Amino acid sequence: MSSLQTRLTEFLNIEHPIISAPMAFAATGQLAAAVSAAGGLGLIGGGYGDADWLTAAFDESGNQPVGCGFITWSLAENPSLLDLALERSPQAMMFSFGDASTFVEKTKAQGIKSICQVQSVAQAIEAAKWGADIIIAQGSEAGGHGAIRATLPLVPAIVDAVGDRSIVVAAGGIADGRGLAAALTLGAEGVLMGTRFYCASEAAVDEEAHDLAIDATGDNTVKSSVIDHVRGKNWPSPYKLHTLPNVYLDKWHGNEEALIARADEEMATYDQAGVVRDYNTRAVIVGEGVGLVASTEPAAAIIENCVAEAVGSLRGSFALVR
Repeated sequence: MSSLQTRLTEFLNIEHPIISAPMAFAATGQLAAAVSAAGGLGLIGGGYGDADWLTAAFDESGNQPVGCGFITWSLAENPSLLDLALERSPQAMMFSFGDASTFVEKTKAQGIKSICQVQSVAQAIEAAKWGADIIIAQGSEAGGHGAIRATLPLVPAIVDAVGDRSIVVAAGGIADGRGLAAALTLGAEGVLMGTRFYCASEAAVDEEAHDLAIDATGDNTVKSSVIDHVRGKNWPSPYKLHTLPNVYLDKWHGNEEALIARADEEMATYDQAGVVRDYNTRAVIVGEGVGLVASTEPAAAIIENCVAEAVGSLRGSFALVR
């Protein structure tokens, strides 16, 4: 199998410059372990914080060198979860969406590698000051929560700003080897992929959600605060949730004040939709890269195909130079 060696692979002692995103609830220990076993770095999705779920996820990962990621502003409400994760000696800890300075300091003090995901150059500069070993430059094409800067111009701008202090990794709309090759030519040392691993067979995702993602295109994804309101998640500005559209979003998008007024009733409706797998209501959380996903595959096959395609793309590009 082909391989691509970068500062990221050397620093993390991994074979391929690919990290799986710590998608809340979808990125279990099984998925993280599969990614790490295939030569990347798998991250458990710490999400909004549940000690029992997090413990089970680490148990599920076995002896694989996995990491873990948290939503920073949510972790600040229950910082003991970081202690729980650090006790498991993760390969790395990732923090997204908020001031992670104290979390980075604590992580590095225990000899664990730190990753900060950012959505702007200013945030990248702050993360580098905190001492983040790896900075994820997340473009607006990404699934889940994100801001407004697009991946293509954001990545090289962050490389220019902090690449001499931190290892920069690209994220947002990257779902195959062409995206990996593009990220490397932009100066990134690797990629973080969420949507592609959402459709890994090891992800904790219903078959119905997988089918919807595979049938979708990047043209019809939407960003909204509707699902955050109905889940009772107080996300700070400017972050919106990137998902596939559905009937529930069509009903409430642009009518959020009315939704908030009946939050208890709608929260029960949304929770029940998860029980019965009703994706006319429940969100399928993916980004624009979903249009590049044609099938559900094991994480190992995703990584193998991605790396092989990236190597082929890079060789083809260099062959054009005379």
